Amino acid sequence: MHRLAAPEAMPELLREIIEVGKVAIVADTGVLWLRDRRSGLLKMVVPSLPQPPILEPGEGWAGECARTLEVSNIPDCAADSRFEERPVHVGEVATRSLLNVPILGQERELLGVMQWLGAEIGQFDEHDEWVGPALAAQAAVAIQHAYMTDELLANAILAREVAVAREIQQSTLPRTMPKVPGYDVCGKFLPTDHTGGDLYDLVMLDGRLFMLLGDATGHGFGPALSATQLQAMLRVAFRLGADLDRAYCQVNNQMAEDLPDDRFITAFMGFLDPGTHEVEFHSAGQGPILHFTAADGQCHWHKPTSFPVGVMELDAPEHSRRLSLAPGDILALVSDGIYEFSDARERAFGESGVAGVFQAHHERPMADLADRLVEAAFAFGGDVPQADDITLVLVRRLP
Repeated sequence: MHRLAAPEAMPELLREIIEVGKVAIVADTGVLWLRDRRSGLLKMVVPSLPQPPILEPGEGWAGECARTLEVSNIPDCAADSRFEERPVHVGEVATRSLLNVPILGQERELLGVMQWLGAEIGQFDEHDEWVGPALAAQAAVAIQHAYMTDELLANAILAREVAVAREIQQSTLPRTMPKVPGYDVCGKFLPTDHTGGDLYDLVMLDGRLFMLLGDATGHGFGPALSATQLQAMLRVAFRLGADLDRAYCQVNNQMAEDLPDDRFITAFMGFLDPGTHEVEFHSAGQGPILHFTAADGQCHWHKPTSFPVGVMELDAPEHSRRLSLAPGDILALVSDGIYEFSDARERAFGESGVAGVFQAHHERPMADLADRLVEAAFAFGGDVPQADDITLVLVRRLP
């Protein structure tokens, strides 16, 4: 029992339990089968063989024990048809008696089967049928201890991988906000998981501000990789001299080829010319796009201009849309993590909630306005936790 609590290798402990059991049960030898947790098949682990036999549930007496989860005592193997179909012999021991004992874990989960082999007919009695499950319980402790150790190790490895993935994703976000003459710019990202399917980008390219907000379907590593791929391909396209229309077309077609059929990315991508104060953009399934006009203090909502990135290929580049920013105007790219933030009654924060924050705080710095918007959504949700990634890009033309 002291050995069971020690960090021993599972095969060694199981072999030792079999050796102890041979004395306690007065068996000539023993066999131990482990159940594979994925396939459900039984594999012989004691004794250790170069090519251990494998059994289906119900096959042989070990498979029957795994199926019924009951102890079975076969006093005369030579007269038993099931044994004859799948005999069990170890070394020079000619098996004439067989005792089958299931190894059960928590909630009677089958972990494996012990088989005790006797060279005499009727070798096992009621005493052996009582000792067998006690030995099986010790084996169950060893098996579950090993499984828990493996899971802890796997979780530790996964935690390191998650940390690396999050570091990579965070490295793709702007470390500082770009300096845009006459503008106040802010980006904010709050993932629900360690990594999220949202992304944003703000960078000056040839005197213009490139703006990107994307939302890949789902959460976690896969969507995060898709979002990062979109951002990287757009950056490369613009470095190679592509205009916005052609970059959007080519990146969409590549993503349509790469992504599974049930995956896509909604994305706003556009350029702000701080000289003309004009925004050229594509909104691929990303919406609504908010244009707050300072002159009348109203919010104007723009619907998506096309289907999401990766849904289908485009034969030719589509023409971008344009809007102008007057003094004090704000262009707000807000992910659905804000619009769809719900309270306990499943009411969404919605466009009205967003509009209320902008109308009340539009004169504040954009970083402060972003914080106010997130705080308002969380206050609206109450005790309901964040269910989706939250990403914001706010661009205000200074008065």
